[in-house]
Amino acid sequence: MKDTGEVRGSTDKLSKSEKDQTWIAKIYKKRVCTTFVEDSFSNGALCQCGGARDAHSSVALGDYFSTAIVNRWDSAQHSSEYPTDAFGEVQFAGASKRHSQFLRLSWDTQPSMVYNLMRTHWHLPVPNLVVSVVGGEGRTKVKTWVREVLRQGLVKAAQRAGAWIITTGLREGVGRCVGEAVRDHATAASSDSLNKVVAVGVAPWGIVHNREQLVNPKGSFPAKYYVQNPVRDSCCLDNNYQSFLLVDDGSVGRRGGDTVFRAKLEDYISHQRTGIWGSGTIDIPVLCMLISGDTSSLERMDLSLKNSMPWLVLAGSGGLADFVADLLENVSAAPGFQSSSEGDGEPGPSVDLKEKVAERVKKHFPAESASDKLVERALSIYQCRDLISIHYGEQESPTDFDTVLLKALVGASKQRTSVEASPYNEELKLAVAWNRVDIAKSELFNGDIQWRYEDLKDSMTDVLINDKPQFVQLFTENGLNITEYLTYGRLEQLYRSVPDSTLLYQLLQRRLVVRTGTAATVPAATSESKSPFTGPEEDFQSRSQTDITLFEISGVLDLLLGDTCQPFYYDILGISQISSRRKAVKHVSRLLCENRSYQNQRCFYPWASLFIWAVLQNRTEMATFFWEMAGESVLTALSGCKMLRELSKLESETEIKLSMKELAQTFENLAHDIFSSCYRSDESRSFDLLIRKSPVWGSTTCLQMGMGADARIFFSHDGVQSFLSQIWWGDMQRDTAVWKLLLTFFCPFLCYTNFISFRENGNRQEEEEGSSSDEDPSRDSDNHYGTTIFSFSDIKHIEVDGQLSSPRSPSIKGVPEPYRPPQRPFILSRWRQFWFAPVTAFLGNVLMYFLFLILYAFVLLLDFKKPPPSNLAVSECLLYFWVFTIVCEEIREGFFSDVMTWRQRLRVYIQDVWNKFDILAITLFLLGLICRMFEWSYEYGRELLCVDFMVFTLRLIHIFAIHKRLGPKIIIVGKMMKDVFFFLFFLGVWIMAYGVANQALLYRHDPNFDRIFRRVFYRPYLHIYGQIPVEEVDVKKVWDVECTDNQTLVDGGAEQCRNLNGNWLVVILLMIYLLVTNILLINLLIAMFSNTFTEVQANSESYWKFQRYNLIVEYHSKPSLAPPFIIFSHINLIIKRKIRKVPSVKVQHFVLQLSKKAANRLMTWETIQKEDFLTAQNKIQKSSDSERLKRMSAKMDSVVKHMTENRDLDQRLRALENEMENCSNALRWIVDTLAEGGAFKPPRPPPTFRDGVPSSSGSS
Repeated sequence: MKDTGEVRGSTDKLSKSEKDQTWIAKIYKKRVCTTFVEDSFSNGALCQCGGARDAHSSVALGDYFSTAIVNRWDSAQHSSEYPTDAFGEVQFAGASKRHSQFLRLSWDTQPSMVYNLMRTHWHLPVPNLVVSVVGGEGRTKVKTWVREVLRQGLVKAAQRAGAWIITTGLREGVGRCVGEAVRDHATAASSDSLNKVVAVGVAPWGIVHNREQLVNPKGSFPAKYYVQNPVRDSCCLDNNYQSFLLVDDGSVGRRGGDTVFRAKLEDYISHQRTGIWGSGTIDIPVLCMLISGDTSSLERMDLSLKNSMPWLVLAGSGGLADFVADLLENVSAAPGFQSSSEGDGEPGPSVDLKEKVAERVKKHFPAESASDKLVERALSIYQCRDLISIHYGEQESPTDFDTVLLKALVGASKQRTSVEASPYNEELKLAVAWNRVDIAKSELFNGDIQWRYEDLKDSMTDVLINDKPQFVQLFTENGLNITEYLTYGRLEQLYRSVPDSTLLYQLLQRRLVVRTGTAATVPAATSESKSPFTGPEEDFQSRSQTDITLFEISGVLDLLLGDTCQPFYYDILGISQISSRRKAVKHVSRLLCENRSYQNQRCFYPWASLFIWAVLQNRTEMATFFWEMAGESVLTALSGCKMLRELSKLESETEIKLSMKELAQTFENLAHDIFSSCYRSDESRSFDLLIRKSPVWGSTTCLQMGMGADARIFFSHDGVQSFLSQIWWGDMQRDTAVWKLLLTFFCPFLCYTNFISFRENGNRQEEEEGSSSDEDPSRDSDNHYGTTIFSFSDIKHIEVDGQLSSPRSPSIKGVPEPYRPPQRPFILSRWRQFWFAPVTAFLGNVLMYFLFLILYAFVLLLDFKKPPPSNLAVSECLLYFWVFTIVCEEIREGFFSDVMTWRQRLRVYIQDVWNKFDILAITLFLLGLICRMFEWSYEYGRELLCVDFMVFTLRLIHIFAIHKRLGPKIIIVGKMMKDVFFFLFFLGVWIMAYGVANQALLYRHDPNFDRIFRRVFYRPYLHIYGQIPVEEVDVKKVWDVECTDNQTLVDGGAEQCRNLNGNWLVVILLMIYLLVTNILLINLLIAMFSNTFTEVQANSESYWKFQRYNLIVEYHSKPSLAPPFIIFSHINLIIKRKIRKVPSVKVQHFVLQLSKKAANRLMTWETIQKEDFLTAQNKIQKSSDSERLKRMSAKMDSVVKHMTENRDLDQRLRALENEMENCSNALRWIVDTLAEGGAFKPPRPPPTFRDGVPSSSGSS
């Protein structure tokens, strides 16, 4: 665990740890004997507390009156509390580097304070099970099979369940065996499960060996604890335990001082909830396990049973365990052993029962003198026999010990649950708490039990919050309806359970601050009208204002998904029509102050909502399962990829960031593979899949989400590229030569000939008409399933059929096929097919852009007139008008769109690098134009326009990105530019270092700043390219420059003569500088370029295919005419969109609105392809070597289990045969005796019975 690792970290954190825990001594107390009660067996040298007379204070020794009237020492009366002086961390010298926590505390300390200390400050994980091992203390010899039960059974089961094991924590008896078992499993376990088993030692302070090493009133961080004779059993602390609670009752050397505290602690833990922040559905199960033990453990057992604590008795381990097993097995089976007053409030045992119990007490404990007290306690234990389970560990395999623990807890819980509750609920909750889906499948979900929704809904919340995806799958397959389960209130509850250490929690809190900060300005009319005595309601109102709601969730999703899709949950909150964020926050604040009726509504898309919740928490297995269950597989996977990559940019933890990127890549691969299956199945439907508008994901499409997610692998798929190519070429064939298009530009009538080939749509239309006549006409009129839009003619065809519903004019469903108007004339339709294709717009823009650059260069070089009042040249005026049309086009791209709002469109426009390039070019042009109009700034304007020409020319790089060969190279050049910036940083450091030193050594004082700048920066830069003024640098050379040493002339601007002193150092610095720059840095730059080229070259094609989408979308949305003729297209658009209100048709190329019926059919087909893909993947996984080894290992375990059962059965058969032989011999002897007559002596003695093979019945 991370927090635990920090506490156990390096010594530089010890001061902080000491400061954080100094308050412990003020809260937790120790016990000191304050009354000396003389021990009669020590001749007055010892107190009954076990301490020597000299160890007591003068006050304790001077209280003669109290000593005279007291016969027995009692901790509550004869000891007092003082601040504890032993707490902190303990380091076992020579054992391990790991530190353990310890605390000396009084026996009557509140268990809640101790549990909170262990959880909050010692950072122990919340247990899913607590097993308290009782007995086996002292130097009791532990049997070999008991050790195996502890090692193979208890500790292994605790590791699976994530349990705490509580023992004495001392290196003796059972405590030592448990510590060694925990050590072995921690060594063999993986790092993920290393902290699941927590061994806690609860021991009396007075018996701990070398306890003086732990004493430090200020706390020990850490305390050095030396263990002597580690091989022998002793009362030393065991270094295999994580924490120690040393219970102090004021006694020394006496056992049993921890009995009351340990029982209270176990009872308190049993009332706490499991899971993260107590989010589990059950209280923490606590089970006491009795191994061996003496009569002193009877009090401990009786005390726990009165608190309804279940017990598991390990029969055959000896001592008290055998006594309890004998008592419950034999006494309960005898007739007449019932309570004499069962109907009374205080039932009492019968006389026969007492006699039987007394016989067994004498049998098992013959040396005990106080047998009456033992009988009373045994009778009290017997009355709670329903809470006790007997386990014969010697005869059963220890590998299934977790099932034994489960049955013991379930058997005890059945006595406490109500009659109305399902008898299997407790067992299910325990299996969930331990994350044992195998037990749940074999015992609870095997088909014998009919589970109801009410039985599973609470456990469903538990497994969701605590990340148990296998249980989620099990519940959904066995009676839990996710649509009924997931309401918006439960969805908010899931987001509130997010751990505060995650990035999602921080993002939600930031959004919460936005709402609560703005909500303060909401009029407080509702709060003023409330009565001041409505305390609970006010608490609810204050809580409701600070709870995580759908508004915060929507804000986080808007941050991650951006403008890719519309906001989530806005329609539920009623703010979908509110454009102002402040008004939306105020509306939500008023809504939350009311009854929150939306929380009872069922979530429209439950699997998608759960998928988002799991992805935001980076839960791989859970998110993958929800993706499998959700619809729209390709889009859902791309959405998960988008969210994870945005989260990885915000995450600061390196390990978590890498896991997010890996999961994002997994989802991108899934989207690629599912779409590949769809493309192989049906090309037309797969194209519909790319542009279908999704109601689940905010009306976005696969292409839009893939672009936002930077899904290069997805875009590099042949199906996506084929779709983009068809969009790019429109109605023309994709193999049309470019020179034919260029020739048609100058000879437009060629488009009416066969010079350019067009795709024929007549055959496809006739086939569709034929299929529609054979099927139900209403079916085809409701949807265009299987019809994909590629070109302008496709859109017109679908518009006529009434199958396409635009955002502003939805289609009418259920109406027969409307009247189809006559098609346009061939001359007009062919003209539109040619000029409306994106490739035509692209080539037209490229051609006109070259003409624009030629005009620009002509103006700058040959026709740039003086500023007004002289007249401007015609070419210059044409240039200004041309740039004006370019500005109009950029305004159209940035502010006007039929899909997004102008704010969203502007944000998307700014995010593009080349749009920023356009803004820079236009800004420089405007500044140059303004400066050019005035005499005083004429030259500045001309300089700005010259620089701007370079910017406009570099814009050609983006235009040629569509080329299949130039596109990847442009990407490589862009990547190399980053390497150049790193190189310039190192180069600049060396230039400044050499330039300043060289200037200072050559010239003592040169006040000319321009000359200094050139010599410090410009000249060393030219040295790299071989321009080295040797005559100036080396004083031995002749320098043909007039210079002077007169400081007055130098101040006036004259050239200063060189400094002859230290010139040898100038030469050495020049050599070093040239060595570093020309050899080291230049070769470093070449190596960086080579590395970048190698890395990018392999993926350059995928990069190019990804960026090709942006270029196709850009020129698809552009008007057909290029600047400067584009002004006519703009006028036409203004008339159609603003005056005639005609919606855009070209936008439907990339956004396809399907009817509900058609969308369901498409989603069903996609789901089938996903299931086929997952089935194929499962087959491949099952055929792998690792899966085969797992199946073989499971089969071998099953064989070993059956062999063990057969061996046990064989032993029982042998015992049965032996008993039958004994009975046969006895019957034969009886027959012989009766045959001789009763008065005669039998001819032979009666048969002797041989000892049988022990069995379970015999041992009991």
